[in-house]
Amino acid sequence: MNRSGAASLPAVSLSASVLLVCALLAGALLPAAASAAAPALQAAKAAATADPWNAKARELFRQVIALKTSEGLGQVPVLAKLLADEFRAAGFPEADIHILPLGETASLVVRYRGDGSGGRPIGLMAHLDVVTAKREDWQRDPYTLVEENGYFYGRGTADVKEGVVLITMAFLKLRSEGFKPTRDLIIVFSGDEETFGRTANDMVKNHRDLVDAEYVLNSDAGGGTLAEETGEAVLYELQTAEKTFASFDITLRNPGGHSSRPPRDNAIYDLADVLKRIQAAPFPPMSNDTTRAYLRSMGKRTPGALGAAMSKFADNPQDAAAAAVLSDDPAYIGTVRTTCVPTLLRGGHADNALPQSATVTINCRIFPGVSIASVQARLQQLAGSAAEIKALDDYASSDASPLRSDVFDAVTKVVHTLHPGVEVVPGQSAGASDGVFFRGAGIPTYGVSEIFMKDSDDFAHGLNERLPVKAFYEGLQYWPLLIRELAGHKGRTAR
Repeated sequence: MNRSGAASLPAVSLSASVLLVCALLAGALLPAAASAAAPALQAAKAAATADPWNAKARELFRQVIALKTSEGLGQVPVLAKLLADEFRAAGFPEADIHILPLGETASLVVRYRGDGSGGRPIGLMAHLDVVTAKREDWQRDPYTLVEENGYFYGRGTADVKEGVVLITMAFLKLRSEGFKPTRDLIIVFSGDEETFGRTANDMVKNHRDLVDAEYVLNSDAGGGTLAEETGEAVLYELQTAEKTFASFDITLRNPGGHSSRPPRDNAIYDLADVLKRIQAAPFPPMSNDTTRAYLRSMGKRTPGALGAAMSKFADNPQDAAAAAVLSDDPAYIGTVRTTCVPTLLRGGHADNALPQSATVTINCRIFPGVSIASVQARLQQLAGSAAEIKALDDYASSDASPLRSDVFDAVTKVVHTLHPGVEVVPGQSAGASDGVFFRGAGIPTYGVSEIFMKDSDDFAHGLNERLPVKAFYEGLQYWPLLIRELAGHKGRTAR
């Protein structure tokens, strides 16, 4: 998505004084409000970068964004080495730094040794790879960190290289301060979350000794919401569950023939009938502790019939009318059901020949606790015995993580330190992250992103991805505070 009028913006940041000179030379006058705001923006920027840790974080962010770690370019191992060198320079032992190659990508695991008094390790998760970005489509070079108008622009600024940098900086800063955690802390940076998740799967299956933890904190999920009009923090979602991603091809076949002599049966007609049956048979409503708590909270702040349905469904998940209202809203249907929708369609081979096959790709987002096999079986039943159904990958599924009071309380305390009074609620993602592999392997995982931003600022996976500069520097405070709360000698332990 492009912002209106943004095409004329320059490719690099210009200071307020340069912008003023350019405007005057063009015979224009900057609005008084903008002239007044410019010194404040410059002062805020200077204050943020005056701290040496802030300056180091920004420079590391620049280097990390510059590496093109999208699929097929072989740059993820380069990024893993860059970060590994940072940990070595900070004094982390070589034996606690592991780059784990897998095909053209890799994962990075780093252990921060504790004294063991606080229990089993805590994992801290992010991913090194990004979605592909084409320079010709972007207003700015997607692999150059650009700071402009209160935002950092670049591929991965919000998904999720900021998490990579901020967790790394937390380790470096805490070690420099002589912090000794009460339990081991384990960085888990995967290398292909945006494609297949094979590095995360590899870690839990083949390197379990390196990543085994009591639970994992995932920077690639959860996070805070800012009000569109005021920019004030209004809600923080602590993700405790995510739906399973799974796609299937459904194929109907036919002998075909000449299009001038059409019989009643036709592979495309048959496939259309299958699609209508799938559309007419939605999966049943479901709930768990997370979704009920989330809808109960959202019902209090959402006006009209939608808010009433949220409250009713939270109190009684068997309320069919409430489930129907929620299912009619694209933002909430995924909260209460498994969904399967057609996303790709192909069939036939010539415009004067009857189709010999027709295939549709069905993408499903499966409710936690529902097996992939049961979804495939339901699709087969609806499609009929003549249809061929094939899963397109070896997907992973997981149940929801339990609502741990120690994690919830610690995150709430840290969020309130940065944004006093903001409500913290558990949430379930309709999308997917590498957390599904760790949950599936029996390691509870919690999405606790450090980022607060407006919904309208979310361009992850899209053009001109950006991150509020303020959110980045807040994140530098967030992770050390959270680590101290959960693994400091005054922190809470599991109850």
